[in-house]
This record gives sequence, C-alpha cells and structure tokens, in this order.
Amino acid sequence: MKAYIDGIAYYLPSTVRENPDGRMRKKTGIERRHVASVDETAADMAVKAAERLFEYISRNQIDYVLFCTQSPDYYLPTTACIIQDRLGLSNACGALDYNHGCTGYIYGLGLAKGLIESGQSKCVLLLTAETYTKYINDEDLSVAPLFGDGAAATLIKAYDTDKEGIYCLEYGTDGAGFQNLIVPVGGMRNPYQSTEVTTNTDKYGNIRTNQNLFMNGSGIMEFALDVVPATVDKILIKTNYTRQDIDYFVFHQANHFMLKSIQKICKLQDRPFYNNIRDYGNTVSSSIPIALCDIMQETSPKTLQKSMLMGFGVGLSWGGCIVDLSKVSVVVALQR
Repeated sequence: MKAYIDGIAYYLPSTVRENPDGRMRKKTGIERRHVASVDETAADMAVKAAERLFEYISRNQIDYVLFCTQSPDYYLPTTACIIQDRLGLSNACGALDYNHGCTGYIYGLGLAKGLIESGQSKCVLLLTAETYTKYINDEDLSVAPLFGDGAAATLIKAYDTDKEGIYCLEYGTDGAGFQNLIVPVGGMRNPYQSTEVTTNTDKYGNIRTNQNLFMNGSGIMEFALDVVPATVDKILIKTNYTRQDIDYFVFHQANHFMLKSIQKICKLQDRPFYNNIRDYGNTVSSSIPIALCDIMQETSPKTLQKSMLMGFGVGLSWGGCIVDLSKVSVVVALQR
C-alpha cells in the first residue's frame, strides 16, 4: 500500500482587506488578503474546508484526522478531537493536532504517509488552518500586508500499488533562529497572566506589542535562500531526477520577491514554478495546498506525476518532497 493525495479543497474567510498601492504591494505581489472575523477560529475554517471536500467524497472512509495549526481553539483539549465531532466522523477515527507553520503541509504529508504505509490508517484527512492576522498589530506594516487567513483540507488514501505517491521527504530544523518569527507572549514561557504588556516602535514606525507577531524579515529571507536550494538539490540527487524531470515546483507562498529570488538561485527560471499569492497573502501551512488547487484548475492532475513541494519558515524549519498528483479526483478551489 502507498499513500496518495486523492482530493484537496480550501476555504477563505469572506472579509477581504486590500493592500494599499505602493512599493510593498509591488514587491510582495500581495494585493489583498482574507481575514477571519473576530469569532471565527482556525478550527471553524478547517471544518468549512472539509465540508467543501465532503460535497464530493464520503466522510465515512476517514479513519484519521491531522490538524496543523498554531492558533488552536484551546490549550487543551486537542482541537482535532473537536473537529472530529463537528464533522460527524466515526468514533473509531484517530485525531491529532500538530503545531507547525510554513512547513506544516510537508510534515502532514509525511505523517499521513507513515500512518498509511505502516497499516495504521487507510484514509487520512489532513487539515491546515491558520489565523495569523489575530496575532498581528495593524500598525505593524512589516507583517500586516503579508499574512492572510485560510484553511485547506487534503484527503490522503491508501492505494494498492508499489509506486510511490508521496516520497523523498526531506526535513530540516534550526531552532537557534526561533526568535526570527515569534509571538513572544501567550505560552507557558511568558504567560498572559503574569507578563507585562510592552509596546515597541521600530525605526520604520511599525508598532507592535510583545503579544503580537514579530518577524525579522531579512533573517527569514537569508534563512530561506540558504536552506531551500540545498534541499532542492538533495531531493534531486536522492531521486536521480533532473530539474527537467519535475512537472511543477510548488513552494510555500511567502511573497513574490522571496519566491523570485529562490527560483533564480535554484536555477528554475525555465521550469513551471508557482508564484501567485495576489489574492491570498501568506496563508502559512495552507499556502501549498491552496496553490495546488489553483494549479489543478488549469492543469490536469494526470500530468503532475512528479511535483516538488517545499515548505520553509517559522521554527525555523524546512522540508520538501515529491508527490504524484495523478490520482487526485477532487479539486475544490475558490469560486471566483
């Protein structure tokens, strides 16, 4: 048995914020972002993405739920358990939260592959959802125009074949850089109850408190330009593929400028390389499945037998893999 992606759907909140014209908008390529409402959580969005998928496939086949988020409903219980009930899934279904960000989709595919190919599961529902905008100070223009909220639901199934559907998974971690992308207050290290709220204004006039998201943009850029090209080369060497063998390169959609720089350093200018977050912003762990959905609206999954996926960011972490998308039967993209 081998694990394959069978279907993908995504959901975006109805509220849309336009980024103002100017240098930032042009450089990042982000024109607008979807923002969760005050009472809308990552779990709410994940449920809506899953229900879009269930319009085409049966929920009764699912025997495991993986939920990737850094904005859970509660410290405890596990949000995936709540989602299992809200979706009306079987009580014989496993449910697991994992706290990951921009590399979260790659980790989810790896976990689903392990569950299926070890015989623990036959059909995994991988949910990714994030509400980073709730962590962001609107007066911090270093991050506010970048991030959007969203969720994706990916169905991963067992197929009776010897051919790999998700393979050559590569992971990396540099926890020494954890402070480059962080919400300092709110966990057990700096609890809300006992940590004084402080406000900082940087040299560019961006305002944030220690309860808001902070990103060292140049540090993240330097990190990505270091680890992503090396990981691309590792995967190509392990698979004995050339760049021309890969049908599509789909990397975490951080921003237009970063992706253009990565594409150039990785020598992928003449290859199909996705770079379009105009309408979404950086949706963290959902950016790759959203991109896959949009690609498969225009390109048949049958022609995407060797697609390289790559995530990188908060942690600091990175990871990549090859997926065969030829068995994808359901794609539910944004209704434009």
